[in-house]
This record gives sequence, structure tokens and C-alpha cells, in this order.
Amino acid sequence: MRLGIKDGLPIAIGYLPIALTFGILSIQAGLNPFEATGMSIWVFAGASQFIAINLLQSHAQILEIVLTTFILNLRHLLMSTSLSRKLQATPMISSLLSFGITDETFVVASMSEEKFNIGGKYFLGLAATAYVGWVVGTFIGSLFSQMIPASLTAGMGIALYVMFIGLLVPSMKKSWQITFIAIFSGLMNWIISMVFTSLSSGWTIIIATLIATTVGAFLPQEEEII
Repeated sequence: MRLGIKDGLPIAIGYLPIALTFGILSIQAGLNPFEATGMSIWVFAGASQFIAINLLQSHAQILEIVLTTFILNLRHLLMSTSLSRKLQATPMISSLLSFGITDETFVVASMSEEKFNIGGKYFLGLAATAYVGWVVGTFIGSLFSQMIPASLTAGMGIALYVMFIGLLVPSMKKSWQITFIAIFSGLMNWIISMVFTSLSSGWTIIIATLIATTVGAFLPQEEEII
């Protein structure tokens, strides 16, 4: 567990500025500090929380928010499946520990010294440390949001797009399929919003994502091209 805490500290430190931004944006979206912190406590999924706040600001329906975040978090299905094969814990403990899976904890756990067998206590220390960093950062950001100048908070709305670009660009560099899907989904989102003007932004994102991922499933793999 001590090793897990040690490996989790860099993640927690990296989470702090993003969590601070989320806390500030949550207050701007109409939540109070307890609601913003509660979302981080119960959800613990940075990208999904940012997009949920964005949808709340656009007055999206609850179903739109749930479906959008569900689709966005489907990648955790693959992460948890991969880690479950290496995690030395009972199915019940593994299910509880799966709450702590994020993009960052997954990568660190996969590259840990325990390469082939990940101890349950190790992952608990890793995930708990990252979790505390995210929750504390959210609370501080939401609590002191009123003390930050309006000129600064106005520019923090771009944090959502910066986060997604930061996650997307490295993958686009490695795979032409991901590049195609990213561009195609953006184009589909724009076309749907232009054609079906009555649809809210939440539904256009859901529909565009489903179409793009369906098309992406039929793209040839690189080895097939060669």
C-alpha cells in the first residue's frame, strides 16, 4: 500500500489544478460547493464531470447527461477487464477497487513494478491517493471560486476542451484510425446540429458519437493494410 501511495502522489498533484478548475466551473454552472464536491466524491471521472457541467449549463435533460457520460466512460470497461486479469483480489474486492480506475491510475498500475500481478493493497493505495487529490482539489476550487477574479474564471471555460485535446492528440499521433474517427465525429456533430436544429447539444453529441464509433469498428487495422 505504501508503494501504491508513493506512485499515486504524482497523479494526485497532477489532478489538483484540473480539479480546482472543475470546482470553479461547477459554481459558475449553478452548483454549490457541496454539490460540486459530491459529484467528485460519487463520480470520480474527470472528463465525464466536465462534460456533465457543460451539459448542465446548456440546460440538457438528465437522460442526455447520463447517456453522454455513459458512452464516454465505456473505455473503463476495457480498462477494468485488463486489470482484473492481473489484480490479486477476490471478485468482490476487485469490484470495489474498480471505482478507482481512471486513465491515469490504469496506466500507472499497468506499468508498475508488479507487472504481471497487481496487489489489491497496492492498487488501493494508488487509487485512494489519486481520489483524495481530485476531491480535495474540487472542494478548494468550489469554495474559493468567488475569490478568483472574474477575468480569470471566464477563461477557465476552455479547460474542458483542453482536457479532451490533451487526451486525444497523443492517440491521434499513433493511429490514423483514431484521427479519422475524431475528425469524422466532429463533422457528424456539426451536420446533425445544422440539420436537426431542434436537438439539444447533448443529443447531437450522443448520436454523432454512436455513428462515428460504428463506422470506426469497420475500419481496417494497420496490419490488414500492410
